[in-house]
Amino acid sequence: TLRKPISQTSMADWASKNLNMHTQGIFRRRISISNMLSWNGGSIKKPMLITSNRAIKKEACEMFKLVQSYMGDRQTRMDRNHVALVTVSKCWSVQGLRDELYIQLIRQTTDNTCYRSLAWGWELMAISLAFFSPSPKFQSYLEGYIYRHLDSDANIARRIKELMDMKNKKNSKSRKKRKQNTEYEGLPISTYAKYCYRKLQKVAITGGKKGLRKPTVEEIAHARNAIVTPSLFGSSLEEIMLRQQDMYPGNKLPWVQTQLSQQVLALGGEQTEGIFRIPGDIDEVNALKLQVDQWRIPSSLSDPNVPASLLKLWYRELEEPVIPQQFYKECISNYENPDAAVAVVQLLPELNRLVLCYLIHFLQIFAQPSNVGKTKMDVNNLAMVMAPNCLRCQSDDPRIIFENTRKEMSFLRMLIVHLDTSFIKGLV
Repeated sequence: TLRKPISQTSMADWASKNLNMHTQGIFRRRISISNMLSWNGGSIKKPMLITSNRAIKKEACEMFKLVQSYMGDRQTRMDRNHVALVTVSKCWSVQGLRDELYIQLIRQTTDNTCYRSLAWGWELMAISLAFFSPSPKFQSYLEGYIYRHLDSDANIARRIKELMDMKNKKNSKSRKKRKQNTEYEGLPISTYAKYCYRKLQKVAITGGKKGLRKPTVEEIAHARNAIVTPSLFGSSLEEIMLRQQDMYPGNKLPWVQTQLSQQVLALGGEQTEGIFRIPGDIDEVNALKLQVDQWRIPSSLSDPNVPASLLKLWYRELEEPVIPQQFYKECISNYENPDAAVAVVQLLPELNRLVLCYLIHFLQIFAQPSNVGKTKMDVNNLAMVMAPNCLRCQSDDPRIIFENTRKEMSFLRMLIVHLDTSFIKGLV
């Protein structure tokens, strides 16, 4: 979990140590930190952050132009999807550019008098957080910035008015230059900030997009849509059930859970050596995730390890684990007692109980001796790979984590062996 957002003074202190202070005019006077972190309509001649890497120095200035293009402050022939794709791909490939992008976005969304430009800057930040996290040293700074905007809509409107009034007094021409963009009927900035805040917490732990294939236009569009339409991955069980209410009103279980489980079996997963232990091709898993988030299962799947890996990911990324946190202590206290372990399941909220029972019923298929001979995945192995996806230890102490891992595995093993899941057959 992330630390508490750092204070304004700490953020100013961080900026004074890490910003690559720019100069202006013939006397090369240093620009103040507040000006360095305020919207800029021109280009930059050096990166925002201190770096000794020559390639990053060059790329950072080009990236600033891309940020301006995405936000509508610079003309470009590319559409905004492709601008986002080029920007995100640069940072996804070159780790050293990631903090630079986030600090550029902080700059261009500060004291920006054009609401549309401001909203698109926040949108690009939200899209970027779907692919990569900031560095650990920059994480708290970015979180602090986002945190200040969670309920900021009234303040932003007031600040834009103040800045516009000041600008109008100074120069009437500048008013004409950007006035056309001040009207924007889009999402409130607080909506973007809340999404970014949650996304930052998740990506800081999961580490963003993995694999060898670069981001695609489809993934960019999907990341943008996720701001308004939550993904089936990383949401709560309740949110997922609410989303599927229109399409599958009669379903008692999440569509994503049942469909991926059935795919594993349809592709002969119960006869595949190392199922759930050997990961599917990461790029194929990413592609399938994109399809599943659009409520589609492609007919071209051939490797059961791909849906098996995505199924594990779905359990692991749930906002709250299948076995909610308040039951964690009871689980690890009853890891050797079959009756007590089964009793814990009966205490779970109805939706969690059904989802867990469906998972256990699914694992019981693989635990049958005839299948274990082929998969080499006995009940101990199944419990070992699945326990971390169902239970989450909140401690930071490595000794406690190590000790509890053994208990989590043992608890899940008890359920696979002793829980009666016959009622789940045929349930969707």
